Amino acid sequence: MGDVYPKVRVAVVQAAPVFLDREGSAAKAIAYIEEAGRQGIDLLAFPEGFIPAHPVWYHFHPATGRESLRMATELFKNSVEVPGPTVDALGEAARRASVNVVMGVCEKRPATTGTMFNTQLFISREGKLLGKHQKLMPTVGERLVHTGGYGDTLRVFQTDVARVSGLICGENSNPLAIFALAAQGTQIHVASWPNHFSCNEHRMVDAITFATRSLSYKCSCFVLNACSTISDEMRQVLPYREEDRAFLDDPENGGGSSIIGADSLVLAGPMSGAEEGLLVADIDLEDCVRAKLVHDYSGHYNRPDVFTLSIDATVPSYLEARGGPESSPHGVGAMKPVAAPVGEPAEAEAAPVAAEDSDLR
Repeated sequence: MGDVYPKVRVAVVQAAPVFLDREGSAAKAIAYIEEAGRQGIDLLAFPEGFIPAHPVWYHFHPATGRESLRMATELFKNSVEVPGPTVDALGEAARRASVNVVMGVCEKRPATTGTMFNTQLFISREGKLLGKHQKLMPTVGERLVHTGGYGDTLRVFQTDVARVSGLICGENSNPLAIFALAAQGTQIHVASWPNHFSCNEHRMVDAITFATRSLSYKCSCFVLNACSTISDEMRQVLPYREEDRAFLDDPENGGGSSIIGADSLVLAGPMSGAEEGLLVADIDLEDCVRAKLVHDYSGHYNRPDVFTLSIDATVPSYLEARGGPESSPHGVGAMKPVAAPVGEPAEAEAAPVAAEDSDLR
């Protein structure tokens, strides 16, 4: 009989968050998780920064202007601590619905008034936080509010249906990040995207389609493209000039969610930017095997004696205490390491890198 590679029902959420409202956005996310449960979805993917929003105002407003500062403050106030009450609520919803979930959030360091990450959370259908991916390099205006994550979150996670990975927006075109996940054996990759790109770039749907069909070809994996949309509220608060209003009024500047097969062909979508809802596909993981018989770029179709990618998975510390009290006077816990990311996944649930020293050979 041999090994069995299951057929899996996957879906992406295409929707706008309740802009800069953590509780409202979480409630909307939970409603989609519940709907996915009713439809028998095994794996559900959400857009970038769905809770509470993505900092798209920097495409329009001056970085140090009053409105940018106001919205950035609201972003921090509504960001998500990991672990924390919002993560608990999402986990409980995933458990009730029996759905694996990859959720885009703006994460903040707990017990601080600064430092945010652009993060994907990986939650099992049992409601357990398997781990997270923090975007390694913020893009354009994100650099004003997000710091970069570290190599410890560039991982593939084992779920009950498949090995699942994720990257955020422009990372899905980063050759080294893609290879790192291919070398860890990803089968289903979640690519999370914002509400829209800059008016000076490609249309988002075009960039997403050519970038992730290429990613699928390199990894021989399925890709779930989860895109956000432009809400009426965003059309009210984001414009700075009249041309901004015209850009935001065109729904096709947002959205574009799709599902890409392991053979790099489009299985479902892309969705119109005027739509909100679930995009669903039934996939066969045996397709990953068939694709890699030809090109396994992290296996038989590569030369580890010539090329080796090394990942530094250590997390640097901002503060170390030597010979002093072990607790921080500022209430952020043990001094060493104060800045280590919280919500570390259970080691048994995370797919390991290919070698103990984190060299992907």
